[in-house]
Amino acid sequence: MNKALRKAVIAGNWKMNNTRPETKALIESLKGKVANAGCDVVLCVPFTNLETAINAAKGSNIKIGAQNVHFAKSGAFTGEISADMLVEMGAEYVVVGHSERRQYFGETDETVNKRSIAAIEAGLTAIICVGEMLEDRENGITDELVAMQTKIALKGIEKDKLQKVIIAYEPVWAIGTGKTATAEQANEVCSVIRKTVAKLYDEAAADALTIQYGGSMNATNAAELLAQEDVDGGLIGGASLKADDFAVIVDAATKG
Repeated sequence: MNKALRKAVIAGNWKMNNTRPETKALIESLKGKVANAGCDVVLCVPFTNLETAINAAKGSNIKIGAQNVHFAKSGAFTGEISADMLVEMGAEYVVVGHSERRQYFGETDETVNKRSIAAIEAGLTAIICVGEMLEDRENGITDELVAMQTKIALKGIEKDKLQKVIIAYEPVWAIGTGKTATAEQANEVCSVIRKTVAKLYDEAAADALTIQYGGSMNATNAAELLAQEDVDGGLIGGASLKADDFAVIVDAATKG
């Protein structure tokens, strides 16, 4: 990480986990453990837990986000939630284009772009996910694929809006599998993303952009991953459901 140039952000992605009582209990347990964090701390929770999470986090340094957002302001989109609805509730962040949304729910690079724009325009910070499948890595096209996803995701987003963008590199083969890219592999791809942003905008914009790693970062490997120059934080899955483990990762980002 290079904290002189950009924010370090540790964001938990709870996925489809935790009832409202469990949400309140986990946040209450976590608040004291991360109170002195030297990075931004975010929890992205299921829609049904947003109000509970926001209330539980009040007065703390924990920010709350959602896990998806629709690109329309309103309309006949049964089951979807708009950016304005999230903002009205008090959410500040939203995950966009997670690999599970792409894999199971038909997200494309184009819809990721539309959802990102909607989120940013409403005032949310969009955590935009990019990453390759195992087959892509084995075929040697990781750099090209991730660069393309980054370019499409940022299409139409002006430079002054990048302060509302975080990009999370998540190798799909390392999500929920227990496998993790090596620290060097993670840094290489995060560097590719930064160079892509520099070409789209300029070096200053790229230097200021927070780029997370999101493939099975945990309490054991966080320090090594976060020691890399271009890894500015993590999008944390399973480890974010355990207060002690998540706090260790936040601490690693604080010290890094």
